[in-house]
Amino acid sequence: MIKGKKIAVVLPAYNAEKTLEQTYNEIPFDIVDEVILVDDCSKDNTAQKGKELGIKHIIRHEKNKGYGGNQKTCYNKALELNADIVVMLHPDYQYTPKLIHSMCYLLANDVYQVVLGSRILGKGALKGGMPLYKYFFNRFLTLFQNIFMNQKLSEYHTGYRTFSKEVLLNIDYMTNSDDFVFDNQMLAQICFAGYEIAEITCPTKYFEEASSINFSRSTKYGLGVLGTSLKYFFQKSGLAKYRIFRKPV
Repeated sequence: MIKGKKIAVVLPAYNAEKTLEQTYNEIPFDIVDEVILVDDCSKDNTAQKGKELGIKHIIRHEKNKGYGGNQKTCYNKALELNADIVVMLHPDYQYTPKLIHSMCYLLANDVYQVVLGSRILGKGALKGGMPLYKYFFNRFLTLFQNIFMNQKLSEYHTGYRTFSKEVLLNIDYMTNSDDFVFDNQMLAQICFAGYEIAEITCPTKYFEEASSINFSRSTKYGLGVLGTSLKYFFQKSGLAKYRIFRKPV
């Protein structure tokens, strides 16, 4: 805990057996109270590895629900455990858990309600091996979104995020896609609700075991991002209404 606020780290996992231990061992348990592993019907022994590591809360999907579907389970469980701060950390060790302290203190001190670990601030992305085409589309999509959503984020596409319980309770993330665009829809919901987002520089690593979507899936994601930005713009302009921006019932 920090200042009496309970902290949960959620690990949305798919075939993370080889990297889970390294990720888990760097989680700062001096402040983290709960770890939740959600295994999205992996083909390897991710769930079993989690048991060996002593992870208390392990949920295994019997059918693959997708990256977004995995996160829905993660956040629902974190709220069930009454976490005040929820850190979404990929268990493929692409993002370092060593930033959890910095991210959580910003929330615990009520400075921000959302903190992102940005690969674009500084030189972390290309230095860490991000493919050039992904870097290009990251920059293009971020520029597009900043214009149409009137924001100033360095990137919308990081998978390293920390949320307050208030944010999770006040956006309807369950209406979002079960695919990769879930991440983007969630940030759009957060911006629409009026929350400010902090960013800290985050180094990243691209290697064989690190999860990454291929070019065709990246293209589908990119189109989804453009669509989310336009929906945000149209609803803010009063030209349309979309389900993802409604308040939870």
